[in-house]
Amino acid sequence: MTLLLGCIADDSTGATDLANTLVNQGMRAVQFIGVPEGEIDLSEIDAVIVALKSRTNPADEAITDSIKAWSWLKAQGAKQFFFKYCSTFDSTDKGNIGPVADALLDAMESDFTIACPAFPTNGRTIFRGHLFVGDELLSDSGMRNHPLNPMTDANLVRVLGRQTPHKVGLVQREIIAAGSDAVRKAFDELKASGHRHAIVDAVDDSDLMTIGTACADLALITGGSGVALGLPENFRQSGHLAAAKPPALPRVDGSPAVLAGSCSVRTLEQVAEMKATRPAFNINPNALAAGEDVVSEVLAWAESHIGDKPFLIYSSADPAEVKAVQAEFGREDAGALIEDAMGKIAVGLVALGVGKLVVAGGETSGAVVNALGVRALRIGPEIEPGVPWTESMSGQALALALKSGNFGGVTFFADALDMLT
Repeated sequence: MTLLLGCIADDSTGATDLANTLVNQGMRAVQFIGVPEGEIDLSEIDAVIVALKSRTNPADEAITDSIKAWSWLKAQGAKQFFFKYCSTFDSTDKGNIGPVADALLDAMESDFTIACPAFPTNGRTIFRGHLFVGDELLSDSGMRNHPLNPMTDANLVRVLGRQTPHKVGLVQREIIAAGSDAVRKAFDELKASGHRHAIVDAVDDSDLMTIGTACADLALITGGSGVALGLPENFRQSGHLAAAKPPALPRVDGSPAVLAGSCSVRTLEQVAEMKATRPAFNINPNALAAGEDVVSEVLAWAESHIGDKPFLIYSSADPAEVKAVQAEFGREDAGALIEDAMGKIAVGLVALGVGKLVVAGGETSGAVVNALGVRALRIGPEIEPGVPWTESMSGQALALALKSGNFGGVTFFADALDMLT
């Protein structure tokens, strides 16, 4: 078999989210951290997801990294390409969703793609081009206080329109409900009228399946992991996708621990839940900025808690605290300080005997896997929608659950680790 789907994700948790969706739909998937180097055997792999750290980078850097990933995936023979970003469309008016999508279309010499971040299972739906988080418009949700990419406009046609010089259209729910042929016709009409991008409504998984079917002939698809639900069936219908064995849980030794860097509302709830019953260490960004050896302090504390029971190390804080830190040290510098510390802490924890690690937050997850030297992940079974267990395929054997900040139930940390006991 040849590689069917080549995917580029703008962060590590988004990559595992997408890989989880594809595996659940019968594809054999592997996730790489950054663009792989050297010869890699992909003969038994249907989908490859290259995880970048491009969500919050300057647009030109995000474009360069994304084109490099696409070029590598193309060289592996991928038949179709997917650009994955967050289901809350995290971005600024300068990008990076629009600029990266345009650069990929240019590289492929293609003239049209869709943008559909919907993930109804986790409460992200699109109606009349407006993104909802649960029952709230995106602009009324906790994402309006996001520390890096505050989302204050729920109209995705407007949001994407500010990121691209090209026309952005809309395929409304009524067309989706009419079936994949009607959706393809709408795509053709938008292309004929000079539109390069189309926001696509979706309020449930059946909509996503319809959209996926309609995208069978598109060179590039962009969106959240939800819209990938319907893509494996296209390959199955064309005779390219064989049956895959269900994924197995990683079997690794070592103690369990949780690292939380996300400041999303859901992660804050998860942190509060775990703090109530398990040992927890709160990283102080002011101490980091003052040059104190916080990493050594954390690891000395952690050493006394290494064992069969998990413990929590977190930098997650409510929006007011985050804004105060950013005001004092700068948004990018404050984030870099914490990410660097989390990476070093992860390395120290593994040296102390941690082998099962839950990480909350896209930026934090990227910092952790890079610090640990993890270059590839085997995708295991789903913990909760959007989050699978994964197993490192390079370096030391580790079980890793990389969780997007907004995903998972309140007891996610304990539930995830209970699966490995």
